[in-house]
Amino acid sequence: MAEKILQAVRSKYAAVANSTLSSEHEGVKAIAEAFGYSEQELTSIPADANMGLSCGNPTAIASLRSGEVVVDLGSGGGLDVFLAAKQVGPNGKAIGIDMTPEMIERARVNAQKGSYTNVEFHLATIDHLPLADASVNCVISNCVINLVPDKPAVFREIARVLKPGGRLAASDIALKLDLPEAVAQSMAAYVGCIAGAIRIEDYAKQLKDAGFEHVQIVESKTDLNAYRKVENQAGCCSPAMQESQTSACCSPNAVHSSPVHEDLKALLSAYDVNSAAASVKVYAVKPAQSRTCSGSNCCS
Repeated sequence: MAEKILQAVRSKYAAVANSTLSSEHEGVKAIAEAFGYSEQELTSIPADANMGLSCGNPTAIASLRSGEVVVDLGSGGGLDVFLAAKQVGPNGKAIGIDMTPEMIERARVNAQKGSYTNVEFHLATIDHLPLADASVNCVISNCVINLVPDKPAVFREIARVLKPGGRLAASDIALKLDLPEAVAQSMAAYVGCIAGAIRIEDYAKQLKDAGFEHVQIVESKTDLNAYRKVENQAGCCSPAMQESQTSACCSPNAVHSSPVHEDLKALLSAYDVNSAAASVKVYAVKPAQSRTCSGSNCCS
């Protein structure tokens, strides 16, 4: 079942990566702004890095510093990697991890367009990171951890690659209440970042079980219906192509949004997901010192 889920997620997001959705489309830009990105941030990076897939702005809560190494889990087109790269500066590094080859290719093209010299992108799943132990200052992620079937494995990997005292700063979808059965069992809802989400209290427990401390999970209070802002945006053709009408995908009967956005549109039309799900800000710290235990007493 887990492999089936991963294949569905990879397929749907490959279609998004192959689309022309970008900050040049007002609906895509509106989604990013609804979830916390400023116009200045969006115009400072390649437009193609934003495809309307965020549920928050993790770089805004990560407190990144010059010279740090930051890793973005599920980096997509590179949106948060490029914003992080500016914050850590030339002596730092921003690393993107994504399991979809098409996303990695799009991100690397964007990196070339933006002439970034302190970024890199790796094709991998986020529960098996191609990074050394204790090599990273900060891990960020944006609406991706909810897509992974084995979340405890992801949290263990984050703890492994973080340096002592390192931190996790993520934006994600988590549950306040159990989802309606029809939504919980829907593959479209899973790919759309809803059905794979877990309860907020379970999220916190799993982070603590992985060894994190100072765990905070706070609702952002953002209306998840913001995803509907992408309606009627071009998923297969650019505005220039629409004007020329040279492509079959730009015909009046064409579907002008990505499969992920179409699934979200249908889901949000049928259910009030805000009653059960929420965009959350996740923060946790790896202990600065390892803990050793003797008998029933555990001390630093």
